[in-house]
Amino acid sequence: MKVFLTGPDGLLGSNLVRLLLAEGHAVKALVYPGSQSKTIDDLPIEKVSGDILDYESLLVAMNGCEAVIHAAANTSVWPTKSPKIWDINVKGTQHAIDAVVELGIKRMVHVSSASSFTHGSLDQPGDETAPFGGDQYGLDYIESKYAGQQIVQRAVAERGLPAVIINPTYMIGAFDSLPSSGKLLVNLAKKKLPGYTSGGKNFVYVKDVAQAIINALTMGRVGECYIAGNVNHSYQEIFHIMAKVAQVSPPKLAVPDALMQIIGRISTGWGKLARKDSPMNHATAKFACESQYYSPQKAVQELKMPQTPIEAAIQEAYDWFVENEYI
Repeated sequence: MKVFLTGPDGLLGSNLVRLLLAEGHAVKALVYPGSQSKTIDDLPIEKVSGDILDYESLLVAMNGCEAVIHAAANTSVWPTKSPKIWDINVKGTQHAIDAVVELGIKRMVHVSSASSFTHGSLDQPGDETAPFGGDQYGLDYIESKYAGQQIVQRAVAERGLPAVIINPTYMIGAFDSLPSSGKLLVNLAKKKLPGYTSGGKNFVYVKDVAQAIINALTMGRVGECYIAGNVNHSYQEIFHIMAKVAQVSPPKLAVPDALMQIIGRISTGWGKLARKDSPMNHATAKFACESQYYSPQKAVQELKMPQTPIEAAIQEAYDWFVENEYI
């Protein structure tokens, strides 16, 4: 089918485009004006220059497509508060919804975040039945992604929007050009991570998330959320795996939670005073001390989501970073 994709040049979007093409779909991608989009430059797709916040141009660009994957998002965690984040993640999502309904498009897959559900422990990982608990962090990114998810579900109930929602966890893989989540791997390979904190995350191969999204074009229940994840690891565990791939020594210093919180508060204050991007803030410091574990079983069962070993994801990401001179 002909698929319209927002956010085609990020980590997830770059992998999505390649898998869509490999499965025989035609791709029409919305590229922000002036964006270099190096990760998708040479691919046989139709690119349309446009802004998700310009509804009329979005409507024109989306016309003629059979399905929409809405992956565009502002994932910034600094500054912690920003109207731009809400504009992209909520107003942009509303525009995508309105265009899908107006054009009568058959299926929309909305990319949300696993943070829209409260995380759990290793014994009881968070799932799609868990309530939202992200308002405790004071991050517009988390709150706006949840708000965007809510308006999708409301449109399903009230307007007949044919949407399925995908909630990725921490994605790792190639084409991470910022880098985004791959920054952990890059810093570890450069020996810039002296220690590890007490927390952990659910880690997933970005191609597995992309496959779940593509499967959701024809699978899954309308209005339902699907956590797209894989394995739960502490930071100490994942750093050991990364270090083995990068052939460096893993961080050996265990950073106490109290010290991490102090560093986070100092970094937040410094960032505000200096008006510069802060490498950490009070919220990300809190994340680092929490075990943010999730279960992907619903996505595995209903969307046939693959579960590639995370070692393969890390190896692919590492090779890409080396090839592109990040490492």
